[in-house]
Amino acid sequence: MSAAAPRKVLVLNGPNLGRLGSREPDVYGSTSYAGLVERCTRLGRELGLEVEVRETNDEGEMIRWLHEAADASLPVVLNPAAFTHYSYGMRDAAAQRTAPLIEVHISNPHAREEFRHTSVVAAVASGTIAGFGIGSYELALRALADDRPQG
Repeated sequence: MSAAAPRKVLVLNGPNLGRLGSREPDVYGSTSYAGLVERCTRLGRELGLEVEVRETNDEGEMIRWLHEAADASLPVVLNPAAFTHYSYGMRDAAAQRTAPLIEVHISNPHAREEFRHTSVVAAVASGTIAGFGIGSYELALRALADDRPQG
């Protein structure tokens, strides 16, 4: 009997997250984007998930990725970054989800500038994890692994 194929999960990152490690390390920590990718894919393997990590500064590309996830019923870990606060197009694409979508943030947006307190994505996400640094991604992946269909 062969083992089941790993469940694919997309980890989607919005603008400026490719600059992790050099961008405001006092807020976002010292882990580089490559380090984020490595941690997510390694934990994914441990949890039986096939994790694909992507980053874009382009709102249209993010929307296309969310459509791709909806069409394939792929779970998503989404750090919308600045898109969090104003991208209704991205919010509408996230609302079309056909599998769990967990919004993540490295920092706690509610402990920062007031404009960061509003998320247009939160209402259509399965849940939100924020303020645990890169660990926010790990918590989201663990939540998705725990939500695996039984059978």
